[in-house]
Formats: sequence, C-alpha cells, structure tokens
Amino acid sequence: MVNPLLPRLAGTFIPVRDIEKARDWYCRLFGLPLDTPILFDHLCPLPVEGPGIILDTMPMWGGKEPQGAATYQTPALMFPTSDLEAAYNYMKELGVELVTEIEHNHWFVFKDPDGNLLMICKEQSPE
Repeated sequence: MVNPLLPRLAGTFIPVRDIEKARDWYCRLFGLPLDTPILFDHLCPLPVEGPGIILDTMPMWGGKEPQGAATYQTPALMFPTSDLEAAYNYMKELGVELVTEIEHNHWFVFKDPDGNLLMICKEQSPE
C-alpha cells in the first residue's frame, strides 16, 4: 500500500470563543493587518510564514456549547524568536498573561484571551 500522507504540517487550529476578538488580539500580537478576513463566520486563517495558523470557534467540536471548544491546557504551539528577553518584555508590555518566567534561557509560556497555553522559544541557529 502506498502511503498518501505527506510528512509535514500544513497548519494548526487554535480554538477561540469570539472569532473577531481573537483575530484582533492575534493580529496585534504578531503585527498583522487587523482586517484579516473571517471565513464562514468561524475561521480566521492568519497570514503568517510557515505552517498556517487558523483561529476557529470550532462549531462542530464544542464551539456551540456555552463554554466553547476546549482550549489547549498544555503548550501545543511554539512561536520562535531570535531575542527571547525582548519577546518576553514585549508580551509584558502588551499585558499578555505570562504563565512562566523565561525557563532555561530558552522558552516561556503565555495564555491567549481564551486560555490557550502557547509557548515562545528561542530560535536555534543552524550549526
């Protein structure tokens, strides 16, 4: 049997409760256009490099429930930075809820407004 799967990540979904509020928050966080379109009233593909980031209220997966779809309770996504200290201070200036301090001079965890745990890591230089 031939394996039809491609060994790469095409994108990832982030569960959110309010698609417009989430879009605005993530766009401000990453310096993206605030008019990034929302599709089908529940999806917002962010214009980022690499595998896509798609904000989604996930109506089929708990998004119609009062509490919304389940959030990431462990850091499932890692965003790179070349300057970890500057990234940490930037998040503090934005008022982002920081879950950890900078750990091992390599990473820290923060929460988005929906309570998803996300990570920022120091980008490794190629050796």
